[in-house]
Amino acid sequence: MHSARLAHEEDFDGWRSAARQLALGGVHPADIIWQIGDTAQNLFGSEAPPAATAKGDLKVPKAFIDLARNVICHRDPERFALLYTMLLRLQDERGALDDRADPLRKRLHDLRKAVARDIHKMRAFVRFREIDTDGDSRFVAWFEPDHHIVRTNAPFFQRRFANMNWSILTPDLCAHWDTQGLSFTPGATKADAPDGDPVEDTWKTYFASIFNPARVKVKAMTAEMPKKYWKNMPESALIPELIAGARARETVMVDTARQAMVIAGDNRTKSFSALREEAVGCRGCDLWKPATQLVFGEGPVDADLMFLGEQPGDQEDLAGRPFVGPAGRLFDQILREVGIDRTTAYVTNAVKHFKYEQRGKRRIHAKPSGPEIEACRWWADQERDLVQPKITVALGASAARSMLGKVVTITKTRGSPIALPDGSEGWVTVHPSYLLRIPDRAKAEDETARFRDEIAAVKARLAELH
Repeated sequence: MHSARLAHEEDFDGWRSAARQLALGGVHPADIIWQIGDTAQNLFGSEAPPAATAKGDLKVPKAFIDLARNVICHRDPERFALLYTMLLRLQDERGALDDRADPLRKRLHDLRKAVARDIHKMRAFVRFREIDTDGDSRFVAWFEPDHHIVRTNAPFFQRRFANMNWSILTPDLCAHWDTQGLSFTPGATKADAPDGDPVEDTWKTYFASIFNPARVKVKAMTAEMPKKYWKNMPESALIPELIAGARARETVMVDTARQAMVIAGDNRTKSFSALREEAVGCRGCDLWKPATQLVFGEGPVDADLMFLGEQPGDQEDLAGRPFVGPAGRLFDQILREVGIDRTTAYVTNAVKHFKYEQRGKRRIHAKPSGPEIEACRWWADQERDLVQPKITVALGASAARSMLGKVVTITKTRGSPIALPDGSEGWVTVHPSYLLRIPDRAKAEDETARFRDEIAAVKARLAELH
């Protein structure tokens, strides 16, 4: 058996050094006793470094180093052995950290997530209280972390409060900053921390004034701010009363907002009508000449979901409405199957006039050129600015170019959200007409199913954004 002694619970450098020597000596994880500080040495463990049996040095990806730095802070007593086991595995399996199905990888990542969450909670919920010590001002906070994160987290508070003398007391370890350097002392008790200071009344007044009753979700709030932290936060004493009165305050806010929305809705409808009338006279390209009429968008002018097609087809050109031909009927069918009411979405096209080639009595769809898409892009942008959808779905390459302002490949961009400059999301997928042109029936069914799944994903994402 071999003993590896670490200076403290978060001693990553000590673990790294010991693990390197043990691994080069070919020591099995089960033959190592990891000890912290001055704890008694195990009677059967030797602290002498083993003789190296492997040549060269150990090589691990940077991702493992980052993972280990966090996992070391967890309270799980097996963390040192788990990391050492992964260290050995990485010597033979360079991609071991990429295998999401591997139980060891999953456990290590779960430990890291727990530590990261604890670090975040400490940064969010530490509350300093001012005390006077021999004429000098010092700020003291009490916190009860779930894991050994004090040494790891202390530099954050050092940077944040560089010009302030402060102490963070915890049951395991206390951190102190005197504007010159960090120091650590053994753990303290809640009684060692002050109860309050004069600044708290001002802070409570500010907190109450910014409290938004319309955004109160008690379950979400307690998930992010567990009640175990409330007793150390001055503003938490106000929360029960603020929640109790939230309903009445929310009613007042909703009534006020509803009146404003009625006025804004009327103005938006008038703006849409004016925009459409202006578009009728557009001569930015020559597509208006052979086309029967302009085909503008339709739907609620405050829709959360917008579908941007490529251009009108033969039937759309005759009817003056988007998505009423064969592709439109397939589009409507898919929307019904995933549970989207088309009347709640705004539907339009990147190009507003039908481009075609005359073949006998038939007018065959022709792909719009880059300049034609750019000429019409201004109108599509105006529609988006007016409707302000949470999600815009570009159907086809021309629509994607209009939405994103550049040429993109459908296969590389489809099926996942894209952040747009206005803060909303864009999604890219194929145009329904593509599905109708696939000659192979099996492939057509597969592609249609994929399109349906992507529209369903958009619906689910829209529900998340509400």
